[in-house]
Amino acid sequence: MKIFSVIVLGLIITFKVMAYEEANYEVVKQNKIYEIRKYSDRLAIETITSNQGSSFRKLFNYISGNNENKEEISMTTPVTQIEKKEGMTMQFYLPSKFNKDNTPSPSNPDVKILDIKGGYYAVIRYSGRASDKNFTKHKEILKNELKKNNIIILSSGIKATYDKPFTLPMLRRNEAMFKIEINL
Repeated sequence: MKIFSVIVLGLIITFKVMAYEEANYEVVKQNKIYEIRKYSDRLAIETITSNQGSSFRKLFNYISGNNENKEEISMTTPVTQIEKKEGMTMQFYLPSKFNKDNTPSPSNPDVKILDIKGGYYAVIRYSGRASDKNFTKHKEILKNELKKNNIIILSSGIKATYDKPFTLPMLRRNEAMFKIEINL
């Protein structure tokens, strides 16, 4: 048991040291189930595909230098997935040092640069695997709570994941979120 505790503590310390830049937000309201965040505008890269692994690979290749400047770009969190009219999309947020003028164009035509407008998002946090089943369960909990509180949902559910694939499920940070309309 002592060895297990040391390993877990080591993993926690390692992950804190290797932290990625996170999308900027301010918590404006919270209760026992969810919180409401105000996000700033941010840039992201996005791809549409039916194969999750392929989506991640395309976006990872972009930040690994498969772009017009052959520039390596730091990974950020979260990685998000959202269903749009065109299909399921995956997004990586770009580090805050990037803007429309200094963001390298993608070499792969399947990767697009996206300007995500800031706004209010309702978010429920959960641990465990980032499976579709786990996401759907928490998305429905959040949706039902927002309806109970008469909060208008403006987007489809957004799946946000923060950790590396080898992170122990009990230590993972996952979120289900919706863009919302709110009067504060």
